[in-house]
Parts: sequence; C-alpha cells; structure tokens
Amino acid sequence: QVQLVESGGGLVQAGGSLRLSCAASGRTFSKSAMGWFRQAPGKEREFVATISWSGGSTYYADSVKGRFTISRDNAKNTVYLQMNSLKPEDTAVYYCAARLNTVLSVTPQLYDYWGQGTQVTVSS
Repeated sequence: QVQLVESGGGLVQAGGSLRLSCAASGRTFSKSAMGWFRQAPGKEREFVATISWSGGSTYYADSVKGRFTISRDNAKNTVYLQMNSLKPEDTAVYYCAARLNTVLSVTPQLYDYWGQGTQVTVSS
C-alpha cells in the first residue's frame, strides 16, 4: 500500500515558478515509477511527467518540456515537480501517482495509487 500527499500548489502569476512535492508512505516507494498528472476543469486528466524508481530516467509531456523538472529523493520518500515559466494554460489540479512497476508510463490507468491533488492557478 502506498499513500501519497501532494503539497506546494497555489496562485502564481504567469512566468512565475512553483515547486510541488509528493510525500509517499509505504515500503514500495523506492521501487515505484512515479508520475505527475493534471486535470483542468472540463478536461480529461493528462500526463505531465514521470520518473523511474532510481531517478535515472524521466519523460515529459511536450507541453511542459523545458519548463518543468521531475525529481525524487528516495531517502525522503518524496517526488518533486519544479515548474518554471508557468503559463495560464498550466492551471489545473495536479496529481501525484505511483506505479508498482519499473517501466515508465504516460497512461493514468496504469498507475496504482493517487494523491488527492493540489490546485495550481496561473494568472495572466
């Protein structure tokens, strides 16, 4: 069992930065691929970024590539999403997810555990 709690969301002006954190509990965290997803009102949940259990492999959605950075600290059971150069279209609820598999995935249905989400609002 893995429990995930996101934090760090908030209101920021366009061009600003935020750092999201996802604290995980459970013995399998260090062997889980982790992902960040987001969901805007009226839209489907979409992939943002994913990272391998070791942190050695990452993959990003084209819409955030070059602006967002995913990282993890297995000693702290925490995964991060550094978001720079934020745009109004980044406004969404951001979710952390864990996959009990070493293979990276962009598909939400392949993730086993989810956090409750944290709101990110970018004003123009």
